[in-house]
Amino acid sequence: MAPKAMMSIGQMATRTGLAVSAIRYYEAEGLVRPIRTAGGQRQFHRADIRRLSFVRITQQLGFSIAEIRAQIEKLPDGRTPTKADWTRLARGFRRELDARITAMQQLRDSLDSCIGCGCLSLKRCALYNPADSARRHGPGPRYLMGDRAEGADDPSENVD
Repeated sequence: MAPKAMMSIGQMATRTGLAVSAIRYYEAEGLVRPIRTAGGQRQFHRADIRRLSFVRITQQLGFSIAEIRAQIEKLPDGRTPTKADWTRLARGFRRELDARITAMQQLRDSLDSCIGCGCLSLKRCALYNPADSARRHGPGPRYLMGDRAEGADDPSENVD
């Protein structure tokens, strides 16, 4: 038996785990485009399950609606996206995901050492950030933002 071609918003909510209000919001943001019946009811294509699932996961990963929309707009209108369509879309996220993974790994590996924020609360701060010398590069955790401690090894490679 072939799956039903169109789904109601309630069915879509059940299948994706999203609230009906979230699906309406994503529609208003242009992330899905259901058709309307003569009675005004939204009807979604089964392929919208994947679109909404993609939106749900990418939002959980911290991507903004604008970033997600920019990628979703690369998918074809009027037909179900193919594997090739999804592969093209994935390339746009892969670079950003790789950069975020690298940043999270750096945070994980560096948070227990001097990060160049100026707090000077760790013993190693006096070695890696004497007299808060990192502040000349600007505000924030300078070493996590890519600046290097001058005259010292990478603080993320050391532990207190």
